[in-house]
Amino acid sequence: MLRISEALCAGLLIGLTGILIGFFRPAHDIEENIGLGLLFKLRGARQPPSEVVIVSIDKESSDLLKVSGNPSRWPRSLHAELVEKLTQAGARLIFFDLYFIEPRSPAEDDAFAAVLKQSGKVILGEAVRARDLSSATPATAAPFEYRLAKTTKPIDLFSHAAVATAPFVLPRLPVRVNRYWTFQPSLGQVSTSPVVAFQLYALPFYADFRRLFLLVNAGADQDLPENASDEIRAVGLSQFIKEIRTRLSSGGGSVHKISQALEQSALLKSDVRRYRALKSYIELYYGENYRYLNFYGPPRTIQTVPFHRALLSDRDNSGTRIDFKDKVVFVGLSETLLTEHEDSFHTVFSDEKGTFISGVEVLATAFANLLENSSITPLQSNYYLLLIFSWGVIIGLIGLNFGPLSAAAAVIFCGGAYLGVAERLFATKGLWMPLTIPLFVQAPLGYLGTMLWTYFEINKERQNIRRLLKFSVPDDVVHTFARKIIDLKKADQVIDSVCLYTDIAGYTTVSESLNPLQLNALIERYLVALLEPIKRNNGLIIQFKGDSILAIWKAPGLRPDVRQQSCNAALEVATAVQRFNQTNSSLKLPTRIAVHAGEIFLGNVGTADNYEYGPRGDTVNTSQRLDDLNKQLGTEILVSSDVLQDLDGFLAREAGRFLLKGKNHPVTVFELFGPSQGATQSEKNACMLFTKGLEAFRFRSWGEAEEIFKELLQNSDHSGLPTYYLKRCNSYKKNSPASDWDGTITVEDSSEKT
Repeated sequence: MLRISEALCAGLLIGLTGILIGFFRPAHDIEENIGLGLLFKLRGARQPPSEVVIVSIDKESSDLLKVSGNPSRWPRSLHAELVEKLTQAGARLIFFDLYFIEPRSPAEDDAFAAVLKQSGKVILGEAVRARDLSSATPATAAPFEYRLAKTTKPIDLFSHAAVATAPFVLPRLPVRVNRYWTFQPSLGQVSTSPVVAFQLYALPFYADFRRLFLLVNAGADQDLPENASDEIRAVGLSQFIKEIRTRLSSGGGSVHKISQALEQSALLKSDVRRYRALKSYIELYYGENYRYLNFYGPPRTIQTVPFHRALLSDRDNSGTRIDFKDKVVFVGLSETLLTEHEDSFHTVFSDEKGTFISGVEVLATAFANLLENSSITPLQSNYYLLLIFSWGVIIGLIGLNFGPLSAAAAVIFCGGAYLGVAERLFATKGLWMPLTIPLFVQAPLGYLGTMLWTYFEINKERQNIRRLLKFSVPDDVVHTFARKIIDLKKADQVIDSVCLYTDIAGYTTVSESLNPLQLNALIERYLVALLEPIKRNNGLIIQFKGDSILAIWKAPGLRPDVRQQSCNAALEVATAVQRFNQTNSSLKLPTRIAVHAGEIFLGNVGTADNYEYGPRGDTVNTSQRLDDLNKQLGTEILVSSDVLQDLDGFLAREAGRFLLKGKNHPVTVFELFGPSQGATQSEKNACMLFTKGLEAFRFRSWGEAEEIFKELLQNSDHSGLPTYYLKRCNSYKKNSPASDWDGTITVEDSSEKT
């Protein structure tokens, strides 16, 4: 009983300490910079909405278009041409994150204004002068503040021609951008650029919003304009938004009531897009005048099309067809390295290499958050205080009711569970739970005193084990050995696994052309490029041999999610090879990739004084044979049916059924191209046409198969398989296979290194 009382007292003290610390401004600063940053890092990049596209003004475009590197000096005729192109392509809205505050050539200005007027879809940015910036405040105080001198609209000619103008101000370095204004208090609650863009985009949903408003405000004096378009033409978009917000704040019903009315409607099931827009409408007009940005990832995570490609081509840098139909297009400066530019901003995804995000991408992110209703929401103050206090009590109870090791394990478990819950809520709901005080202040206070010495001793022992084994054993096995010293042979296991095997085509030629030091340096850079996507997809690098890599995924029961990770890794490795070859102009290293799944032996092989850790078995051998088959088929990525079975989301075509060298049973093989979501209809049609040709081939219809494969050679970029089967058709026309032939092709050995 005494022990429980002491634990409760300790818990109360830790809880109150956490609350006290939380009232100080530095604690909030640290939480925003470290806690929020950690949540973003744990969550990683996420898929931005497809409706948002950035047209980047960058060095590549300025060089190709032969214009100034300063975007403000670009001819306005280029912008006019871009607006015409985007309007013709069906863009829903166009926002220029550029300032047109000075007149230029009268002819160009008149032409640009005419295009703006004709388009009726263009919003222009307003220049803002900001000073006396303060970005950090206590958790209970108002958010970041600016004392703004003034805004400068575009010249009258453009302001009258554009559908709207709006400001958007962000803090400069060294402040990290985490928030933005929706309504700027120091400018009279004027709506900022993301809000103006969202209101225009969501204008078709205004009638639904008004119906919800009237539903919860029957008989109220305040009403909303019946026709939004007429009201906007009469008073202007910014004034319309301001009037709506004013009416709602002066008796427009509670956000709870109108949100409840929305939830009771059938929109959530019948029209998710409309539901999200209305949800965002409600929270925007009833909520605070600032929002936390929910970044999608590093720069260029949001689809970005260089200015010159948007103007002159119908495909982006990756060769994907550009589709602007029904898109909201943001035009502005966007480079990946912007540390020296005035329109660069430090975010949670910035790094020491100078990877900052541009203002136009922050603006596009803010709009996309409104579109998805996915802004980051901090925990409300009352729940925040309750959480901090309760967590302190829990840590105190653990620290004084368990022994040192048990207490450490319990606190770590609870901390991990807390972090896991916080990450899930952050990733799925955008809810920001505090991390720094619970995990980095209260948790150490609960167990540090009883754990400190033992921790140092155990840590020292573990480090010795790691240093001993890290040169010959994978990291996860080293971790297992460090936790518990065991006989190495006891680590042997037979497991279900996916094996990914890669090697360089033409490696012998490359190695002959370089001296050993040059070759080693080249291969080191090559391996670094390839290992990153494998590790990112949870692959275990198990073996290097010359230029080849063998990676595995432990997959009990050959789980679909693990097989999908291996396919993602294969595609990302192919992309990494392309990037590597683009940066390595002197020598190209085309790479073949093969993936197969099955049972393997994983463990140590050797004598008592000479062990090698690695996988053995038919699955490993088959993955290497498939890699060799790439050479014969002229393909890049081959995946067996054991891997691809029941997996959705990939564009692939069956390459055939092959009896590999040394095997008794054939393997059905697929050529993997990429995610199906990004595939064009022509690529899908080509896959279906090849399948038809393969069926004709298997039914011995050599002429029909030849016609199909020839058509594919003319209309498809992937010529390897059609070429291979054309040769097979010619061969079989001369020497027909046996009468009991089932379409299986026996593969001759071509394992000689090339």
